[in-house]
Amino acid sequence: MLPVGDHDGATWPLIRDLAVRAEAEGLDSVWLADHLLFRPPDGGALVGMNEAWTLLSALAVVTERVEIAPLVLCASFRSPGMVAKAAVALDEVSGGRLILGVGAGWHDPEYEAFGFPTDHKVSRFEEWVEIVARLVRGETVTFHGRYHSVTDCVLVPPPRRPIPVLIASHKPRMHGLAVKWGDAWNTAWYALPDGRFDERVAALEEALAAAGRDPATLERTVGIVVHDPEQGSEPDGENELSGSVEDVAAALREYERRGFRHAIVLPQPMTKRSVERVADAVVLSRG
Repeated sequence: MLPVGDHDGATWPLIRDLAVRAEAEGLDSVWLADHLLFRPPDGGALVGMNEAWTLLSALAVVTERVEIAPLVLCASFRSPGMVAKAAVALDEVSGGRLILGVGAGWHDPEYEAFGFPTDHKVSRFEEWVEIVARLVRGETVTFHGRYHSVTDCVLVPPPRRPIPVLIASHKPRMHGLAVKWGDAWNTAWYALPDGRFDERVAALEEALAAAGRDPATLERTVGIVVHDPEQGSEPDGENELSGSVEDVAAALREYERRGFRHAIVLPQPMTKRSVERVADAVVLSRG
């Protein structure tokens, strides 16, 4: 995960340099959160956020190998047809490196600030994701729902490949949509697998069984928060991991043992040294 908020010092030079370092260190992917602002519920200081899709497009130019993805693009902020259209352009610029991570959104203050409706987020997402997923797989789509409507929508030029769609979900209804439309599923944020993690995986398994989908056809990804105590970073709660490179490697091995192919690490603090620690842990976990 790369920084996007001003609380992480997320200037473009820092975002660029961390992405380039991640690629140089042999990591597989770089990710950006998609928020417009964050108002802490305790009344703390407003957190400013850089716009994710613009930054992802810039990262496609300054990197050559790593996959590029939002974790996750908020469906409420952009119309489905335009997201699909932009995804084809970004996938073209990046040479086929886009993972289209999507979700329903949750932080009402940013909706209210920018004029987006806060109601029926999952119902809106249900229509939105069907349109997006079908378009990036090369279909011509006519869809008339309660919240979204397209008529003979087609992507020209077409996608050069079916762009993979990753869906983040926590609860049963969203799990069902992940199973129906996703190529990959994400659950976050954790330290080591815990009871909450086990419950979400079990719920996903139920959704897969209900849909009759082969579990092997849905890639599983997990987001973990990793602090470096040597850089003075300490966890805010039990869902965040702190420790040595060996501790991080052990966590990666455990998630892999549980069938998770891709770990998305949110390093704290957001520094080049933190990126290097993640890379060192990956090497160690494979040894």
